Amino acid sequence: MRNSAEPVRGIYRKEVALSDFYVDLLFYHLKLRCYVVIDLKRGDFKPEYAGKMNFYCSVVDDRLRHESDRPTIGLILCQQPNRVLAEYALRGMDKPIGVSSFELTRALPESLESSLPTIEEIERELEGDA
Repeated sequence: MRNSAEPVRGIYRKEVALSDFYVDLLFYHLKLRCYVVIDLKRGDFKPEYAGKMNFYCSVVDDRLRHESDRPTIGLILCQQPNRVLAEYALRGMDKPIGVSSFELTRALPESLESSLPTIEEIERELEGDA
């Protein structure tokens, strides 16, 4: 059974068994013809992230994926991925899930600073006071 998408403040929410779950980023890759679920994690990779991503991919495949789409791809982005832990955590899973790193930058290029809203503006918008 397919349900419609329900974005909540920029995060994709799905209800499963009367519980809410939030996916950090959800995309549809037109060339690959599949959904891509991205989970952002601060710090080191932990094995339990693989189980959570497997769950998210299963929900997206069951609730959103059309029968002509390919299986959902999961990507766990951590500040410090541990290759050995990731290999053990993902071994035996049948879903395409990967682990990679990302780097947070503190400074934006000057050309972008003026075009982006401030943190305060974003907070006001989310609270509905804008």
